[in-house]
Amino acid sequence: MRHRKRRGQLKVSPSHKRAMRRNLVASLFEHGMVTTTIAKAKAFRPFAEKLITIARKGIAAKADGTPDGIAAHLHAVRRAAQLMPDKAAVRRLFGAVAPAAADRPGGYTRILRTGTSRLGDKAPLAVFMLVDESTGAESGEETVEAAAAE
Repeated sequence: MRHRKRRGQLKVSPSHKRAMRRNLVASLFEHGMVTTTIAKAKAFRPFAEKLITIARKGIAAKADGTPDGIAAHLHAVRRAAQLMPDKAAVRRLFGAVAPAAADRPGGYTRILRTGTSRLGDKAPLAVFMLVDESTGAESGEETVEAAAAE
């Protein structure tokens, strides 16, 4: 029985799901937004949010300047690298993404439905993006329109 199983299975093996999760979230951190199916975006959103929270806590610990804070930062970097082995994505996570989300208490990502479907199987598409304080709702809608046009 699948009682209380919250996330979707995506009908792939666990190793394939792990690889998809790592690749999608690495692309999200690299580009700031990714066009994907709604099911994948919903399934991988908690993973992206957890990584950003780990990075935020590590950066806050490093700001203390104590040896324990520096050790906590190193631990956070290693945890993020273990969960997502793409070194460039981890560097971007700690260098740009987490400091931009430092004042935000949660909700670092946004899923916007494009209203279009994938050509091969008519799967509904969405734009999975990082929430940026400098962009408002208007620019988010323009981003979705630009992604839908592609």
